[in-house]
Amino acid sequence: MSGLERVNELSPEEARAELLRCCAVERWARRVVDGRPYDSVEELRQAADEAWRDLGEDDWRQAIDHHPRIGEGPDGNRFHGTREWSREEQSGLATASEETRDRLAIAQQAYEEKFGYIFLICATGKSGDEIAIALEARLGNSPDTELAVAAEELRKITILRLEKLLVDEPDHDPRT
Repeated sequence: MSGLERVNELSPEEARAELLRCCAVERWARRVVDGRPYDSVEELRQAADEAWRDLGEDDWRQAIDHHPRIGEGPDGNRFHGTREWSREEQSGLATASEETRDRLAIAQQAYEEKFGYIFLICATGKSGDEIAIALEARLGNSPDTELAVAAEELRKITILRLEKLLVDEPDHDPRT
């Protein structure tokens, strides 16, 4: 069975739980679930993207709260069902130098003090240096501009995770 077929055939509760792994915003997950069945992966991706674009500031902040800091692996049950995805997404940090890791830690602290939430970036395919440069540059944003930038990064992460969900084995261990 394809991932799309699986998502279409899950009960509403099961589909909602799976979609919350992609984006931890109830309103988004419900809207995507309510749009089922989808005839193609592209139709599902488009529906998910449209649902994301209808979210607002409170939703974005809710989604941000469900992501680990860059460079800090997800632990415990807080990031239920997304641990492996986060590791993959941040794999570019595995080879980052100690200097880069220090830069990230200092800039992340400044970012959180300025904006009141963690720094988010769609880290897939980015090196530690690229992430650090982006973080340092975004520190110059106004709060309104930065929230919009963070929301766009979250949208990218959500769509990537949706694609991962469609190829995940149906018997994934939600504790990982």
